[in-house]
Amino acid sequence: HPQAARARAARPPPSRQPPSRIEMQASMVHARTGAVAGVTSTTGETAARRTAPQCARIAGKSKSASSVPGRKLGAHRAAASVSCAARSACAAKSSMRIESFAAGAAFPAAAAKGSLRASRGRRGAVTCKATAAADTGGNPLTAIFAKNPALETVVYFALWYYLNIQFNIINKQIYNYFPFPWFVSAVHLAVGLLIMTFFWTTRLVKYEKPDKEFLKAVTLPAFLHAFGHCLTNVSFATVAVSFTHTVKTLEPVFTSIGSYLLTGTVYAWPVYAALLPIMGGVAIASATELSFTWLGFSTAMASNVAFSARAIFSKKLMAKMSPLNLYNFLTIVSLLFCIPFVFIFEGSTLAAGIAKAVELKGQKEFIFVLLKVGAFYHLYNQVAYQALGKVEPVTHAVGNVGKRIFVIGFTILAFGNKISMQTAIGSGIAVIGAGMYGFLKAKYSDQTKTIAR
Repeated sequence: HPQAARARAARPPPSRQPPSRIEMQASMVHARTGAVAGVTSTTGETAARRTAPQCARIAGKSKSASSVPGRKLGAHRAAASVSCAARSACAAKSSMRIESFAAGAAFPAAAAKGSLRASRGRRGAVTCKATAAADTGGNPLTAIFAKNPALETVVYFALWYYLNIQFNIINKQIYNYFPFPWFVSAVHLAVGLLIMTFFWTTRLVKYEKPDKEFLKAVTLPAFLHAFGHCLTNVSFATVAVSFTHTVKTLEPVFTSIGSYLLTGTVYAWPVYAALLPIMGGVAIASATELSFTWLGFSTAMASNVAFSARAIFSKKLMAKMSPLNLYNFLTIVSLLFCIPFVFIFEGSTLAAGIAKAVELKGQKEFIFVLLKVGAFYHLYNQVAYQALGKVEPVTHAVGNVGKRIFVIGFTILAFGNKISMQTAIGSGIAVIGAGMYGFLKAKYSDQTKTIAR
């Protein structure tokens, strides 16, 4: 009947009743089963996934049956909930069995995991120690220095002073009975070649292979190094060591002049002002030096010119190689230049001089002393380069002044040289002036200019 149809259409649809206790328990079991299955193993997840579609189909049937009014809806809903609960419980039992199996292997797995973590920790510690050892070159002394930088600086300066003093004393002792400075200079460089070869082969010093351009560029500094070194030894053999070192304080004067002439470098005026006490002190000391000779004075001055030019031309090579390896290659090439000088200046009398020295000291002692003085020469230069790399230029300049004071003082005591008060005052003024030059040069380095020439 039309009115009955309109009444049925106007009737509101039956509202969905809240879930019953069975449905809530089933959903809780299902959720718990899924959680357990999710954290235990993939098999539990598979079981949960197998039951989920079936529960969904049952729930779909229940939803489709929602159009059935009254008791049929409740019956269908109850049946669906019970069936889903039963299947979820089955999945829960399966997951619990899996969980029980996993729990049986939980202790060894945890132990293995803990062992792995501990192993990783130990491996990390070993790796850190290995890295630290690699950074320190595997040398325990280097590791100690890395922890105590101040101790490292003290050791470098102490070695620098000790090796330099020993070199100057032994070197002068040799010249007292074997006055052949050109030959002895070549021996210094030859022993240095043996030492650097040992350092390179044992990898105590990393070898850097030079290219053709470097070998061409190092030729002139090496010649200047060889010439300056030989001239310094001629001065050592001719006059007192203390006087030679006093004259050597004039090297900054020639470096300043050469830097301006060759590269256009201009320093701040306090730097140039510090050169005045150096020149004045050397003049005062030379006026009353008891061992003064023009040969000793002129060769010391000429060595200042050579070493100043070497320093200027070596600056460009610093960017191509480390200072230590640069000095090593300078030594090698310098030796090649020294050998001709030996034959030119001492070739005619060298054999007789060696025979006389062997007769006086003995062959073994004579050879040993030559090797020892060469080792002291090379090692003190290497330590000086190492010290320069560890401290600021100002500290190095002050240390260089201290080295000259120690060398002058110890050589005077070792050989009993008599010096006048005027010579002592002049030497002191020159050494202090050299220290002020190094200090002010570092302090006003930001005011250094280069003029285009």
